[in-house]
Amino acid sequence: MAATPEDGVGDIVVTAERRSENLQKVPVSVGVVAGDQLRDYTSGGDDTLLSLSGRVPGLYVETTTGRIFPRFYIRGLGNIDFYLGASQPVSIIQDDVVLEHVVLKSNPVYDVQQVEVLRGPQGSLFGRNTTAGIIKFDTYKPTQTFQGRATMSVGTNYTTNLDTGFGGPLIDGLLAFRLSTLVQHRANFVDNRFNGVSADNTATPRKNAMGGFDDRNVRGQLLFTPGEKFSVDLSGHARWYDGTSTLFHRGALRKGSNSVENEPRGSVSLDEGNDNPQSYNTYGGSARASYDFGPAVLTSITAYETTSGFSRGDTDGGAAANFPGRPSYGQSQGQIRDLDQWTQEVRLASPGGDRFNWQVGGMYFESRDITDFYQRGYFLVRPDLNGVGPNPNNWVRLHDVNTSWAGFGQLSYKLDDRLTLTAGGRITEDKKRTQLLKTSATAAGVNQYPASGRRDVTLKDTQPSWDVSVLYEASPDVSLYSRVARGFRGPTIQGRSAVFNSDFTTADSETILSWETGIKTRLLDNTLTLNGTIFGYRVSDIQLNGNDANGNGVLFNADKADAYGFEGEANWRPVRNLSLGLGLSLLHSEIKDTRVYAQVCALNGVVVCTVEDPTITRTIFGSPAVLAQINGNPLPNAPEYNVDITARYDQPVGNGARVFIAGDFNIQGYTQFVLYKTREFTANGNFEGGLKVGYAAPDDSWELAAFARNITNEKNLKGVIENYMAAVFNEPRVIGVQLSGKFR
Repeated sequence: MAATPEDGVGDIVVTAERRSENLQKVPVSVGVVAGDQLRDYTSGGDDTLLSLSGRVPGLYVETTTGRIFPRFYIRGLGNIDFYLGASQPVSIIQDDVVLEHVVLKSNPVYDVQQVEVLRGPQGSLFGRNTTAGIIKFDTYKPTQTFQGRATMSVGTNYTTNLDTGFGGPLIDGLLAFRLSTLVQHRANFVDNRFNGVSADNTATPRKNAMGGFDDRNVRGQLLFTPGEKFSVDLSGHARWYDGTSTLFHRGALRKGSNSVENEPRGSVSLDEGNDNPQSYNTYGGSARASYDFGPAVLTSITAYETTSGFSRGDTDGGAAANFPGRPSYGQSQGQIRDLDQWTQEVRLASPGGDRFNWQVGGMYFESRDITDFYQRGYFLVRPDLNGVGPNPNNWVRLHDVNTSWAGFGQLSYKLDDRLTLTAGGRITEDKKRTQLLKTSATAAGVNQYPASGRRDVTLKDTQPSWDVSVLYEASPDVSLYSRVARGFRGPTIQGRSAVFNSDFTTADSETILSWETGIKTRLLDNTLTLNGTIFGYRVSDIQLNGNDANGNGVLFNADKADAYGFEGEANWRPVRNLSLGLGLSLLHSEIKDTRVYAQVCALNGVVVCTVEDPTITRTIFGSPAVLAQINGNPLPNAPEYNVDITARYDQPVGNGARVFIAGDFNIQGYTQFVLYKTREFTANGNFEGGLKVGYAAPDDSWELAAFARNITNEKNLKGVIENYMAAVFNEPRVIGVQLSGKFR
């Protein structure tokens, strides 16, 4: 938690409506994390995006595919699909550039100034259509004064974290630059304790085989200002990442319980997967040009992103020889050969500050990729315990194309000194196409993809998005607002199933109607802010993802999902040296469709978990399968409550220096990881805390501190692989020291 102003809680300026405004005067539910806070959360090497989970009321983030594939949920809406082409209802925007593909969304955030989480549909002004909300990252920009900052930390397991940014004028008044870097490293610390023969030549047993990573990032910016009216901001970035995919712990869950106390986090027993390697290189750039005509400002944002890499893993999370009965195996690799994303946005807006403000614009989006999916036969060099041998043809290749056109606009009118009415709309055409370029075959080269299976699928839809809000300033310190919004998520194609010789699955567009009403206040002589929002929404034709007999994602639409809840945030300075923060979210969500069933946890035809929903048995792929009715269940990965507490105390020691102690603590309520109810695949009461103690020099020019992340070393269940009763855990405790400084 960053140091606070000398008096009061300070102003927070956001750009939730594409212009700089005081948070307390914006008719949108916005959660804000300052850059210094985010750097505290990541001091232990945590993923910069995953570290936001629970830090903003209503926001939840998780992954079962490592650091390259975070999944985001706002107010319970997200997508649990681990398919590389999965569509998510939460949009990620970094420096005004929308990042759509799941790997691009994993781009780390560094040298960041502020994070804004816009809750609810935001289709009128930002990026692409979105039903859940937006996470918006704004980094430091070039200035005409030399300034810089750096944060470096070292900790347990040789964890290092370096986040820097510096810049200034190259030509006074004309050209400025900023160079930013993020370097994160952790040594392998997880042992592979399997002591047996591996069918794919994975080295076993081995100490310190997995768990480490190297994440190297750089970004350069040039700001060209040839006059007061015209500016061009050029930005380019690169990422080189190597690490370990998510580790699954097979059998960590016992039937009838969600306890994982008996499973060691620092070791696994894997017979395949070659230590779960993961590697991606990502590059991108953007050009943001702005011209002020006086009555209006014209802005153009052109951006390009590209990535390539792979992620491989032992997806059953254990050695087959260690489990009785017919040995079961799981291994897969997703590989992006090439992905290219182009975006172009043009916006014309009034300069702001008047009674009447407006914005109009258009956006084009295009994403193309070649993606391969490999199954375990491709990696085998000898037969396994079931006699299954190598199969170099056990993989598929897909070509995905997604294009979108949109036109948007917003009007805001101040009816009087206290009452402001805002309305916005967008019309979007979203088109997706997936082609099966190569089918899976037997080792002898015999194609097994069914003749009835589709090899080329195109889906397209055109839908409106809109929002209407009203803001009433009851006093200079109290604002009331209400907002109604409609959004949509375009149709989706799941092509990975072809690797199991199954036809593609698809889902039609989903739409959401959302409402919220809230209050934003400043109290007690500006020492306390209290913001609260109640909300509700209905998602019609909601896109859901279950699993088939192979553990492969299956897309389908359910009739609808309803939800309602509350979000509250408080910041209080009861005395000058003490700052307290509280975030709270409450959520009730419910899937409503009596006709929809999801396949449950089963291995070799046996249900391995305790299903608490009504079930039926049907024949799927020639074998009986048990399916559970999910009507009335909560949305997956939608915590019923989340509490986040922050505190900081500063004690002056003379000449403007201070010693301080700061802490942050998060508690997560009941969370269901899958669509159907079980005793095993849930978490309730997950807790994590962080602590920081240090010395801050006068004017905050530098700071030295000791820190601990996950200070109590909690082992929290964060995800599951159902048929193997496998668990995914949070990060272990990291203890270290942090040095930060700045100049200007």
